[in-house]
Amino acid sequence: MVQNIISLSEKEDRILNIVKAKFGLKNKSEAVKMIILIYEKSFLEPELRPEYSEKIEKIKKEKYHKFSTVDDLVKETR
Repeated sequence: MVQNIISLSEKEDRILNIVKAKFGLKNKSEAVKMIILIYEKSFLEPELRPEYSEKIEKIKKEKYHKFSTVDDLVKETR
C-alpha cells in the first residue's frame, strides 16, 4: 500500500467530509478511494467489450487486411 501526505484547502476538506458522510465511509482515505473510483469510471477509457476484442484478434490473425475507407473498417469490426 502506498501512503501519501496531501494538502487540502478548507473547501476541499469539507467536500471530502461530505463524500465520507454521503457514502457512510469510515475515514477520509476511503473517501479519497471512492472519488478515485468515480473518476476512473467517468473519465478514463473503459475496457473493451469482449466481443470487440475477439473481432480485433480475428483481424490481427489475418496477415494483412487492407481497407479502402474507414467505413469498410467499421463494417468489418461490427
